[in-house]
Amino acid sequence: MNAIAGTIPAEKKGRRVPWPVLWSVVVLGLIAWGSRAHLERYITPNRGIGYWLGITGGSMMLLLLLYSARKRLAWLRWMGGLPAWFDFHMVLGVVGPVLVLFHSNFSLGATNSNVALICMLLVAGSGVIGRYIYTRLHAHMDGHEVTLDQLKAVGTRLRAQRTSFELLPGLLDAIDHVEQRLIEPPKGHVARFLHLFTGPYRITMARVIVRREIKLALSKALRRESPLIAKHAERLATVARRYAYRRLEAGRRMREYRIYERLFSFWHVLHIPLFFMLLIAGFVHVIAINVY
Repeated sequence: MNAIAGTIPAEKKGRRVPWPVLWSVVVLGLIAWGSRAHLERYITPNRGIGYWLGITGGSMMLLLLLYSARKRLAWLRWMGGLPAWFDFHMVLGVVGPVLVLFHSNFSLGATNSNVALICMLLVAGSGVIGRYIYTRLHAHMDGHEVTLDQLKAVGTRLRAQRTSFELLPGLLDAIDHVEQRLIEPPKGHVARFLHLFTGPYRITMARVIVRREIKLALSKALRRESPLIAKHAERLATVARRYAYRRLEAGRRMREYRIYERLFSFWHVLHIPLFFMLLIAGFVHVIAINVY
């Protein structure tokens, strides 16, 4: 029994940083307040603080190009590491649009202003979606592919130990069946995308089924009056549950990681053209305001 428990890799525990949630609450609170505060009484887009809010917000979005330059040009390593630049990129990508929203008083104006505003909102929305995909992508990688391979190797070794445990081979077959039924993503791009949003439900159902299979297998083994099973029944059930839960979770994370990886590549293809559309619309807006 100790040998079986020892073959299951230990779980890694990490601490989640809550600052993205706090940041989101603050930003959404500012937007909600600004949209209802009748800012046109205090802020004019053409002069004073309103004008400089637009200049500052537009400059921040222009600075977003620094992250792309740092990522692609090796000689810019002196500017710092990529993780810090990514965080800086995300802050600019949120603060800049918020300042522009305050600059515009949360309302539409001339045609060139509207085009620039809509492009900015599209880019900002795309950035939020990209951030979510990026977060989920890195939450799902974290060594789970290696862990799943290790857990399946454990299952292969356990199947070979028929003389010691007659219970486990049938249970491992049941885990394989549950994986194929509830963990494996379906065929088709739309079905795979929707598959991502049912992860908690599917893993809960998988655990219920596996727990039922373990109880059933134990009861069958006890009916055969196996003294070894009777002596270690409770501990064997605990080890089997732990193994099954970890394998199902690792399998879910690994497969979802692959889907998020493809989504992130598709998002990247869309986000870059939108950003350059924003740059063009922003330049046209600034020229139109200052020349005409």
